[in-house]
Amino acid sequence: MISFIRNLLGVKTDQAVQGAVEALVRWDPKSATEAELRTMEQHLDDLGRQVAEARAVYDREQREADAIKTLSAQRMAAAEHLQRQLEGESDPARQAALGKSLETIVAMLEEMAPEIERETKDAVDALQFLEMLEKSYADAGSKLKSARAELVRAQRDMGRAEQQREMAERQAEAARRAAGLASTTSGLTVALKAMQDSAAKDLASAEAANAKAKLLTPTAPEKDDPNIAAAMAAASGKPAATSLSDRLAALKAKG
Repeated sequence: MISFIRNLLGVKTDQAVQGAVEALVRWDPKSATEAELRTMEQHLDDLGRQVAEARAVYDREQREADAIKTLSAQRMAAAEHLQRQLEGESDPARQAALGKSLETIVAMLEEMAPEIERETKDAVDALQFLEMLEKSYADAGSKLKSARAELVRAQRDMGRAEQQREMAERQAEAARRAAGLASTTSGLTVALKAMQDSAAKDLASAEAANAKAKLLTPTAPEKDDPNIAAAMAAASGKPAATSLSDRLAALKAKG
C-alpha cells in the first residue's frame, strides 16, 4: 500500500492524507489504476529478482549436494575395493595396512552421511522455494496482464459511456429547442388567429356601415325623377321646387 501511495503522490503519507488519496482515486480512477499497475509491476520485478536469487541458491545447493554425493560414491567404491583387497591379501603387514585404510575411509563415509542428508535436504528446500517463487511470479504476471486488459476495457467502456452521454445531452438539447420552437409556433398561431379575428370583425363592421349608408342614402330614382323627388319632399314637409320661379319664390321666402 505504501508503494501505491508513493506512486500516486510521490511522497509518504499518514492516515489523514489517506482520505485524500481515496478521494483522488474516486476522482481520477484512471490515474489511480495506473498507479496500482505500477505497484504491481514493482511487485513483479521484486519477485523476479527473488526468483533469480532463489535459482542461484538452488543451483549452488544442488551442486554441493551433487559434489558430496559424487565424493561419497567414490569413497564407497574405494572402500569396497579396499575390502576386496583385504579379503584377498595373505601378507599380514599388507593386511594391516589395508585394514587401516579401510577403517579410515569407512569413518569418512560415516561422517559424510549426515552431511549428505543435510546437503540433499538443502537442495530440496531450495528447489521447493524456487518453485513457489516461480509460481508466485507467474501468477503475478498473469494478474498484471489481466489487470492491463481490464484497464484497456474499462477505458474503452468509459469512452463509450462518454459518447453516449454526449449524444444524450445533444438529444436533450435538441428536444428543448424543439419544445421552444413549438411554443413559439403556438404563440404565433394565437397571434395570427387574433389578427384574423380582428380583421374579420372590422370587415364585418365596415360591411354593416356600408349597408346602413346605402339604406340611408336616397337612391338614384329618388333624385332623378322630379315627380318622386317632389313626392319625397312633400312627404318630409319640404315642398319641392319644380321651376325657376318656384325656386326663386322659395329663396325669397327664406330671406
